[in-house]
Amino acid sequence: MNGTTVLGLVAAATVLVLLFEMMRRRRLREKYAIIWAIVAFGIALLAVFPAILTEATSLLGLQVPSNLLFFGGSIVILMLTLQHSSELGRLEERTRTLAEEIALLRLELDDSPADDDA
Repeated sequence: MNGTTVLGLVAAATVLVLLFEMMRRRRLREKYAIIWAIVAFGIALLAVFPAILTEATSLLGLQVPSNLLFFGGSIVILMLTLQHSSELGRLEERTRTLAEEIALLRLELDDSPADDDA
């Protein structure tokens, strides 16, 4: 086993250990854990079988396998960022709606004692 394989396997194992620890402490939801588990298994797969990356590089007509690796990593990060941006927008909308509902309920509470006095 060469150093690159060991480094890749250590990185994958570290991601998996951190993943399970974060899930245990309820710091990470399951839907994100699945994404990171796939990334960790992909790292392990490429570490054990680097020929996959070399073959994919030649099939795509690229010169250096690391270029494909960095491009793939960039795409994964882009997809995660887009997903988080989408969820952030949805949560901002939900927060605004809940704040408006609370304001309406407070207004009703403030108006109800005035109705009782009249």
